[in-house]
Amino acid sequence: MFEKYQINELKKEEAWRLFRILGDFIDGFDVMPQYIPAITIFGSARVKEGDKYYEAARQLAYKFAKEGFSVVTGGGPGIMEAGNRGAFEAGGNSIGLNIALPHEQIPNKYAKVQLNFNYFFARKVMLVKYSIGYILFPGGYGTLDELTEVLVLMQTKKLKTYPVILFGTEYWNGLVDWIKEQVLKNNYIDKEDFNLFKVSDDLDEIVNDIKAFYSQHHEEIYEF
Repeated sequence: MFEKYQINELKKEEAWRLFRILGDFIDGFDVMPQYIPAITIFGSARVKEGDKYYEAARQLAYKFAKEGFSVVTGGGPGIMEAGNRGAFEAGGNSIGLNIALPHEQIPNKYAKVQLNFNYFFARKVMLVKYSIGYILFPGGYGTLDELTEVLVLMQTKKLKTYPVILFGTEYWNGLVDWIKEQVLKNNYIDKEDFNLFKVSDDLDEIVNDIKAFYSQHHEEIYEF
């Protein structure tokens, strides 16, 4: 059993944790509304400049920035750097939402606006809340977590239904087939849940899809 002094120390630590959580949210709520409309680009931190997905994310972010959209990423290397870089090179709003990790994630130099978060869940709120479209490039567990969280929020009506686009059929089709043949076929999701996302290899198609969505729905999108 915990001694009484251990319980008191735990209570103190939890109180400080609450302040750190509030700090994460306060920073995000203060800064992010300035940069709407925005799109969020997710993807692996491990790809390097010259990789086909890095260059595609860079080009896509450039196109979005030229159309007047802010580009939001997780602020680190890889696809995140590529997204911020494309927006930066286009002269647009390039926003990086970095996370404190045991092995420090160094913010990339192309994010002109940088916020640092202590907690993944607070960071994910900000990656999602102020964007009207989400593009997911190939990635690992973190990217899969971000994909499923967005889909669950839409499925449960905790988030409006925004475009969710998986870039890279070569990478994503295996997962999509599994969802269709196992998850959907066994009635763990409904047909409309399966239709919450699409897969594309066409950068212009992605931009035009999100532009069309924003044009049709911009009046009600930011009814917080």
